[in-house]
Amino acid sequence: MSIWARILDAIQALAAGESLGDVFARLRSVPELRVGFAIAVIGLGAKMAKADGQVTRDEVTAFREVFQIAPEDEAAAARVFNLARQDVAGFEDYAKQVKTMYGDDCEPLCDLMDGLFHIAMADGEYHPREDAYLARVADIFEISDRKFRALRARYVPDAHPDPYDVLGVDPRDETATIKSAYRDLVRETHPDRMIARGVPEEAVRLATDRMVEINAAWEEIQAQRAA
Repeated sequence: MSIWARILDAIQALAAGESLGDVFARLRSVPELRVGFAIAVIGLGAKMAKADGQVTRDEVTAFREVFQIAPEDEAAAARVFNLARQDVAGFEDYAKQVKTMYGDDCEPLCDLMDGLFHIAMADGEYHPREDAYLARVADIFEISDRKFRALRARYVPDAHPDPYDVLGVDPRDETATIKSAYRDLVRETHPDRMIARGVPEEAVRLATDRMVEINAAWEEIQAQRAA
């Protein structure tokens, strides 16, 4: 059974009245975490797509870019998107259940936020209501303000990312400490590590953009300190 068939089963269970808590409780182990990750991006993304008052074709296309849907899974994926848009559950309930599913593991929650930012920017505009929506989701996920700013800066054109925020370090830290943090982030962004923590293979492409940002931040810090 493909991941999309499994996702569809879970979404249909929600539509049939099963609670979010019960559905996500079944998705706490790899490979089922991959299903949970996909449902979280789809559910939260579909609700966010309405935050600016409309669901555009660009935003729907962004789902396909995040997950790289195979032709044979197109029909199941389309049903998943439609069901997610019709679901009446509030986005905060979704976010709280996703947080419960991952517990204190921040990395997959940041992976998920990457996908949501990608969807928010799909139409080329970052609406204030989308910003408020994502800030609230990040708050529920217990993602620090610093990490949220780094995620936002990666996607929103008017925000140049602070290289120290990107690496999660303090400008007063020694270069050796910053280099160690950089290496840790590179390891965490490796596709194998992402898959191991429950990110679907279809969504691992998100790591490409993140790695570019991590490398650029380290290079900028090196250049500053060499000046």
